[in-house]
Amino acid sequence: MVVALLVFLFWNFIGTKLYPQVLEPVSTVIAHAHSMAAPSPLLLSLKLTIAVLVVACPCALGLATPTAILVGTGIGAERGLLIKGGDILETAHQLNAIVFDKTGTLTAGHPSLTDSLPCADFSPDRLLQLAATVESGTTHPLASAITAAAAKQGLPLLAAENFFTEAGLGISATVEGKVVLLGNQEWLERHGLYLPEALQAKVQAFAEAGKTAVCIASASEIAGILALQDQLRPDARETVAHLQELGLSPILLTGDREAAAQVIAHQVGISQVFAQVRPEEKVAIIKSLQIKESLPSVPDFQGKIVAMVGDGINDAPALAQADIGISLQGATAVAVETAGIVLTRDRLSDLVAAIQLSRATFNKIRQNLFWALGYNILAIPVAAGILLPGFGILLSPAIAGALMAFSSVSVVTNSLLLRRQFSVEAGDRRNEAEGMS
Repeated sequence: MVVALLVFLFWNFIGTKLYPQVLEPVSTVIAHAHSMAAPSPLLLSLKLTIAVLVVACPCALGLATPTAILVGTGIGAERGLLIKGGDILETAHQLNAIVFDKTGTLTAGHPSLTDSLPCADFSPDRLLQLAATVESGTTHPLASAITAAAAKQGLPLLAAENFFTEAGLGISATVEGKVVLLGNQEWLERHGLYLPEALQAKVQAFAEAGKTAVCIASASEIAGILALQDQLRPDARETVAHLQELGLSPILLTGDREAAAQVIAHQVGISQVFAQVRPEEKVAIIKSLQIKESLPSVPDFQGKIVAMVGDGINDAPALAQADIGISLQGATAVAVETAGIVLTRDRLSDLVAAIQLSRATFNKIRQNLFWALGYNILAIPVAAGILLPGFGILLSPAIAGALMAFSSVSVVTNSLLLRRQFSVEAGDRRNEAEGMS
């Protein structure tokens, strides 16, 4: 508005006196005067002022970001990426660290029972029956595996009450009048129960084999341990490798034992591992990655923009703390609700697609803004009559309106090209994967 007013005042009072030839009939490649009589200074200044107002309309600037985000989120939805808002899509392109949970994220989340080591007073069936009864009070993947194993052997659940869960440690219940504890070694030790050295060695051996040991105690007596093993997701290693190619630092964050976590980390190619971490400690670790504070164990990871990938109730606080929380298909309701991106297909590789889509969308936003700003920088001086004295080029309001509409159409068209660009990139990735196979 200020520029238009200055244009009006200049051409009405000063410009026509400095450049009297501009009042002569003009005929240019852009516009021409239809009257053979010389226009008045007032008419000329009004025409230029209206042209400036029309050209300076910020439609293209206003469309630059929302159109790209709209197309990007639409592409994500078509490819099984539920992105909860444009701010999530914009933040994702800045990510430089990806934190993974282990169970159900890097692994398939369907563990199976591999070993049963009951103590002297308990049979394998009794040990499994007690464990399944206590685990019936939770929905953890390990609990599902234990209850499924008991059902497969035809072992009925016992009468139980007073279920209590301590996140990251274990669960307890009263079974047939006796308190039964089930969880990791720390959970039993908190209740004053310690595994014999032979069982401790077995727990360590299971961990080194990539298995998870579940310790059971009944009536303040060690009942035995069960070992379960989960399979690595088939696309986990490829996903981590692609993320590293994109310049992101993968980190494993799990409540499992150090040895078991290292086995999984080695299989997928992750070097930074945090093991035996409780849910509240996950939040503290992610916070330490986000800010520049002293953390000797991760000297190269501070000040990161962090995404957390998880699927369990225990992961919800960490998902909320991360800059972007990402959950998977089959995740708990609280994890899905907390996450900013939900991978609705059972493919961890969609995480790579989400990052690439975010970066492609942000590039489109930058292109749109560059065009919109460049258009205004070039078009406004022309509309103001900068070429009129020397070249006789006059931008009429009609031509200015056409150029303004063209700038808006070009921004929308450029945003729509994101669909074609991302489809080509997705095809290249499929061809690359087929070639590797």
